[in-house]
Amino acid sequence: MEYEVVDLDDVDEIEMAGIDQFPAGHKQLTAALGLEESHLNVWRYEPGDNTAFHAHREQEEVFYVLEGEFEVTLGDPDDPETRTIGPGTAYAAGPEVGHGHEYLGDDEGLVLAIGAPPVDDTFRDPETL
Repeated sequence: MEYEVVDLDDVDEIEMAGIDQFPAGHKQLTAALGLEESHLNVWRYEPGDNTAFHAHREQEEVFYVLEGEFEVTLGDPDDPETRTIGPGTAYAAGPEVGHGHEYLGDDEGLVLAIGAPPVDDTFRDPETL
């Protein structure tokens, strides 16, 4: 891929309701941008939505809060660190590092998520790595 430009409004939202580890919906930008070395998503959160505490075997992830307030849980599942973060805040979790977050707001929350390498190793229980 040399370059690509995509308007977020032109990307269809994928409905993820009913899958415990995911919020209600998201926009998967990986294919829309033709990415080969990373995953890129914009996650939409409704009040009470969360991304379950999990880890990846190989992938590191970076999250950037676009809208809303979140409680983030990071680290060892037996002794995790929890912080409240809002718009303009980023956090990262390397391979085999537990991470997850819950949306605390009353409106809609949005998080930009970047994962690399683009391996399909999502939502592994950090206690079994």
